[in-house]
Parts: sequence; C-alpha cells; structure tokens
Amino acid sequence: MKLVTFGEGQGRVGVLDGEEIAVLGVPTMREWFERGGADETGETVALAETRLRAPIVPKKFFHTAGNFREHEDESKNVDWSHAIAPWINFFQNVDAIVGPDEPVIYPEHLTEELDYELELAVVLKKAGKWFSPEEAMEYVGGYVIFNDITARDIQRGEMKSGVFSFCKAIDTFCPLGPWIVTPDEIPDPHDLAMVLRVNGEVRQESHSSRMAVTIAEILSNFSGLTYSAGDVLSTGTVSGVAGFKSPEERARLYLKPGDVIEAEIDGIGVLRNPVISWQEGHGAPAPPRIRPWGDA
Repeated sequence: MKLVTFGEGQGRVGVLDGEEIAVLGVPTMREWFERGGADETGETVALAETRLRAPIVPKKFFHTAGNFREHEDESKNVDWSHAIAPWINFFQNVDAIVGPDEPVIYPEHLTEELDYELELAVVLKKAGKWFSPEEAMEYVGGYVIFNDITARDIQRGEMKSGVFSFCKAIDTFCPLGPWIVTPDEIPDPHDLAMVLRVNGEVRQESHSSRMAVTIAEILSNFSGLTYSAGDVLSTGTVSGVAGFKSPEERARLYLKPGDVIEAEIDGIGVLRNPVISWQEGHGAPAPPRIRPWGDA
C-alpha cells in the first residue's frame, strides 16, 4: 500500500487507493509506525482536493553514502581532497524535509553550485539495534524517494576536513516522497529502475541492483546507532550528478531557480520539486554572501 501524509499544517495520514485517500486513525505517520499500524476511520478524501506533504518526518534520518560505487567512480573526475569511501554515515537535518511539489529554495548567499542526488530510502517499521543482515528486512516498513540536494562548493570546502554535512542539510534540501510504499508492493528493492530528470532532461539513470552492498547489509551495519520506528535511512546516490561532470558541463547542469526536478524510482513513483529563488521563497533579497566555501 501507499502511505501518505496530506492536508494543511502537520497534515493527516492515510492510504492512497487510486484517486482517493482512506484516512487512518492516527495523527502522524511516525506514530503509525510506532503503533504498528492503525485502523481506517471510514472517511475518504479525494486526492485532487488536497495536497500531499512529506510522507514522514522521522525522529532520526540516517544518511548513508558510497554504496553505489559508480558514484565513487565518477567522483574521480574531480580533484577532491577525500574519496567517497563506502560506509559513509551522518545524520540528516529533519527540519530540511520538504514534500512533493514543495520548492527547494536556492540560498544564493551560500552556494553557486546546487546539485541533485537521486536516492532510494528505507523507512524502519520498528525499533531495533544490533541485528544481523539476515534479520534486517524484518525491520523494513517501506520505501520512499529521497532527493539529496547538495551545495557542491560548500561540500568541497567541508571535505578538506574529511566530513560533510552542512552542504546537504540546509533548509528545503531534503525532498522526500511522494509516499511510502510498503514492502508487499516491492518484493525486491534491488530490482528498481532509477531516473532523475531536470526540466525533462535525464540527468541520472541507474538501477538499484548496482548497489555494491545490500540494503540488509546497510541496515545491519548501522543498527548499532539504534533505530526507532519510523526512522529513515538513505542508501546513496547513483552516477550522473552535475558536480562530477566537466567544468563546462557543470555550469549548465547545476540547478537554478525555475528548474523542475523529477526523481523517479520504479515501483514507488515520481517526486517532483521546483527550484525557486530566495526572493520568491522568502519575499526578500538573499542576504550578503557569507564566505567563499569552495576556497575555504
């Protein structure tokens, strides 16, 4: 089934069935997972008459990277101070989460190199820690699309210290959605076509079978951090990001206000987000530029 959060404010929770949402008797998606489910209330809402929100705001968002080695291979096109090693992990800022059709706001005072990263993310259905790969899939409650928006010039500066986080955690840099698809509809998460388009142009195209490690191995490896029900764990991006192209291509491919990003994963759907200027998003000009991150 497809689990959605919809409506205004913090939204309501439901199950999408065609063009209608069956409302669930629970206040948030996180609580749905914490309770182990909830009954339908009998109320339905037409999808066309409401707006979808980010399907979940987790307690913890485990950001893992380096799992698709094709992305590491393309990183060799640039002279960065540190390699993209496998088994990278850091926490994403959950306050940066936006949902389908919500804008990514371009912070012009912070970056000039805004990039996209298509990722498959896993939602944990129950709490757990220190479990094996053989046990790991028992903890999967669903799958969702994550677009890991990244400021490459900030990342380049951060990576000189061997870490990066701020470049990916700025407000609106975490599009998530359009819904959570439960495992009964995705029997094999390693058999999913993945594509990201900007203004209709294909920028990233790959397949979840190209992951160098399995989702079960990733979940098990980081289970020492203790998962809560409803936590989200990303599984890394595929090749095709703008930041690892030639200098001439990068200038054209980096995101700009007016662009529309469509992140699509087979079996889940399409996560669509426009990019807008700071002026459009905040009703005021961007503040003065803070620092030349790329030269930090």
